[in-house]
Amino acid sequence: MNSATTPDPRSGRAATLVLACLGVFVAYLPVTTVSVSLPAIQRALGASTSELSWVSDAFVLPMAALILTTGVWGDVHGRKKVFQAGMAFCALGAAISLLSGSVQALWVGQAVSGIGAAALLPTTLALISHAVPDHRERGKFIGFWAMSLTAPLAVGPLIAGALLEHTAWRWIFLLPIPLSAVLLAVAAFGLPDSRAPHGRRLDWPGQIAAAVAVTALVYGVIEGGADGFGEPAVITALTLGAVAAVAFVLVELRSTGPMLDLALFRSPAFTATALVAVVSFLGLIGFFFVLSLYFGLVQHLSTMQAALRLVLVSGTSLVAGLPVGRLMHRISPRVLITSGLVLVAAALFAMTGVDAHTSYAALTWRLVLLGLGMGAVLTPMTASAVSAVPFHLAGMAAAGNNAIRQVGAALGPAVLGTLLTARALNALPERLADAGVPAQTGARVVDTAREHGLGAVAGLDLGPATGQALTALSDSFLDGMRLCLLVSAGLALLAALACVLLLKSPSGAAPRAADPGRPVPEAERAAA
Repeated sequence: MNSATTPDPRSGRAATLVLACLGVFVAYLPVTTVSVSLPAIQRALGASTSELSWVSDAFVLPMAALILTTGVWGDVHGRKKVFQAGMAFCALGAAISLLSGSVQALWVGQAVSGIGAAALLPTTLALISHAVPDHRERGKFIGFWAMSLTAPLAVGPLIAGALLEHTAWRWIFLLPIPLSAVLLAVAAFGLPDSRAPHGRRLDWPGQIAAAVAVTALVYGVIEGGADGFGEPAVITALTLGAVAAVAFVLVELRSTGPMLDLALFRSPAFTATALVAVVSFLGLIGFFFVLSLYFGLVQHLSTMQAALRLVLVSGTSLVAGLPVGRLMHRISPRVLITSGLVLVAAALFAMTGVDAHTSYAALTWRLVLLGLGMGAVLTPMTASAVSAVPFHLAGMAAAGNNAIRQVGAALGPAVLGTLLTARALNALPERLADAGVPAQTGARVVDTAREHGLGAVAGLDLGPATGQALTALSDSFLDGMRLCLLVSAGLALLAALACVLLLKSPSGAAPRAADPGRPVPEAERAAA
């Protein structure tokens, strides 16, 4: 085996860890800086709720669609090159978003940043897995990586809140530009390169099928919530998504070099962590989307006030990740992840009791409980997914787990935004009548909400009925938010059940992906 393509994994371990953690921090920074800024973006650009969903999903969709391909590209051409390309895309996307003057231009910038994140997430984790071959020691380093993934969720709202107190919303995109440039320069000299220990190749049929499936599904969910699921374009998108998903499975089963070897799912641990990844990020990113709108539309908080509440979730999750990383060697991942999911469900159920006048103190314990649950899930989830497969498949497992996670993140704003809008619009006429709003004025409010989004109602001048209409809007929004919380809590409990049934303590060899034409080298057998 050529030593030039397979350097000593231990060389440059410290540089690899630092650059990988900083890279994933930059990659994920737009998630919460944008989420907490959604009300400000909506006011400045006049965006509807569905257009706001696309602001979030324009970033997440490329991650979900391209993350497997970038993982393979790093295995084939070198992970250092893919890392550098990812940093360049992050800087370019942030620059486009910074200069955007319309919601459509913001979508483009977010999409370019999402491509960069798609390159960084699997590459950074594969770099760490290569630098730390021992799976027991690797868990500690993956814990640092997972904390770096959570850190931008903690500091992002504070950064956005501080900036929006004094500047326009677009300046939330400034910070990734110099950070990306510095990391790009440092990586050129300080990041050791690595590739997969055996030959892989790009799986273009699988890539195309995966991209079409994810994009069509998310498009259908978002537009279905805005225009109705009976619309021909929505039906076509959802049908296309289902067909492309089936095509992806068939292509991967028949491919000699699959992008995602479906044999990975023979491992119950990998399957369980995949389900947890979807549910966790669907709920987490979707929850940030809904909660940021709640703070803006219902509680009428400033961006900094909203940030100080959102940071309770991500900050607690980050702090909780420290002891959880150490406990992984004493407590099984099944216990940690299941306990975390139960805490998440309990927190979401408790959140159904909030209203327009819920105080900061009353919100605090609910949000801290949610953060504790997420902190107990994220680190062992990632480590279990990578440890569930042989060493030579660590890169594919990391990319696969990340891709599945990002599918959940893309579906979060789409699914929960759709549920929120549909339930709120259905409840709005009754809420307006209960508030004493005249029928003609109420009809105007409902038409505005259906055509331009719930946020547009706040800008209406309804004369003496304005206060009553805003109260009705808040109550109908809360109806929609409670439905979202109940659905998310139910999914968390479902994932917890899957962990109990499927996630076992690792013992023996993990199942190898099928590749009958290639003998497994001795080095790979030893590493596995």
